[in-house]
Amino acid sequence: MATVTIALPLPVLPEGWAGEKDFKSIGQLSAATDRNIEPVGPHFLAHARRKRHKRTFSEDERIQAQANVKKVEDDDEGEISEPEDPLMLQREAKDWKGQDHYAVLGISRYRWKATEEQIKKAHRKKVLKHHPDKKAAAGGTEDDQFFKCIQKATEVLLDPTKRRQFDSVDEAADVEPPSKKESQKGNFYKLWGKVFEAESRFSKVTPAPKLGNENSSKEDVEHFYNFWYNFDSWRTFEYLDEDVPDDNESRDQKRHIERKNNNARRKRKAEDNARLRKLVDDCLALDERIKKFRQAEHAQKNKRRFEKEAEQKRLAEEAAKKKEEEAKAQAEKEAAEKAAKADGKKAKEAAKNAAKKNKRVVRGAVKDANYFHSGGDAPAARIDSALNDVDHIITKIDNEELAVLTSKLNGVKDAGKIKSIFQEEVQSLVGAGKLKDGEIKSLA
Repeated sequence: MATVTIALPLPVLPEGWAGEKDFKSIGQLSAATDRNIEPVGPHFLAHARRKRHKRTFSEDERIQAQANVKKVEDDDEGEISEPEDPLMLQREAKDWKGQDHYAVLGISRYRWKATEEQIKKAHRKKVLKHHPDKKAAAGGTEDDQFFKCIQKATEVLLDPTKRRQFDSVDEAADVEPPSKKESQKGNFYKLWGKVFEAESRFSKVTPAPKLGNENSSKEDVEHFYNFWYNFDSWRTFEYLDEDVPDDNESRDQKRHIERKNNNARRKRKAEDNARLRKLVDDCLALDERIKKFRQAEHAQKNKRRFEKEAEQKRLAEEAAKKKEEEAKAQAEKEAAEKAAKADGKKAKEAAKNAAKKNKRVVRGAVKDANYFHSGGDAPAARIDSALNDVDHIITKIDNEELAVLTSKLNGVKDAGKIKSIFQEEVQSLVGAGKLKDGEIKSLA
């Protein structure tokens, strides 16, 4: 570590500066602090390297450039290279549509996942190896057919439109769906996950949902299958089109081939849709999660049904109990009403009998009072008049008043006193407005 001392004197203020007269210091500068500075960075490292190896600037730059080139070459050679099929090396350039562009460049392990940088790097390696001039310099033939295949593969894979057309028909990128036996060995999610991952390269909607695992929720599983049953694919099949002649003299032939190509595309698209539909059907049929969800749903339905039946039974029992209680209450009410009616009838009969008895007592009192006649036996006219007046009084009073009057008359034998009791009753009725004054003549 190096110790560097840096002197930083304060600047001298110019004469006549604005704050010279009015300036007042409010404090003092702190003491200087010593800090250790460690040089770092590429420039220091380059300096140290030059000092160590005693190189000049130009020598060091030349040696570093050579080392960088060697490193790039080592990196290129260090990558795992795919073996080249001898039959592929003998391919004719005119048959470029039938070649596997990824295999030609040696990146078939990446296929549709290969980046633009990987394609360019693979192209550079293949060109260095198969360039006709390099083959001629090495004493080989100047056959450039495979070199043209390399150039065509690079042209296709670096053009987004052409690459998509090739990826649409690249069967080598497909993953074969596992059999039922393989799926039932515990590898269902791993094997089928790879299948749908490969198919997802054609999806317009990204990212495509994953198959998941045995712990996936019902919502995620339903979303997965809904996505694939309604899969929106960009896959096209024009890469397999028959070449359309550019000759203007054969326009009919050109239109015929175009119609043929369009029909072939539609047919392949329909076949691919059917294939994908069957793929999803097969996966769904083997998915244990669907069975688990259905069993849970069935159990939930049974639970709801049992709860509903129990609730209906409870309500029925409550309704029956309530009906029974209402019937019992109604019966008790009717019995009470019947008893009350009977009691009322008895009371009424008793009151009626009491009223008859009281009337007899009142009428008997009139007889005891000699029909309110003084001196000898009362004549018939007097008897009729007295009885009529007493009956009239009885009609003007109720049973309670009649009972009071009877109680006053009970045991009284004196004619004058009896007459006096009747006169008081008449006066009371006159005062109450039930009789007119002088209306009862026999008591006058």
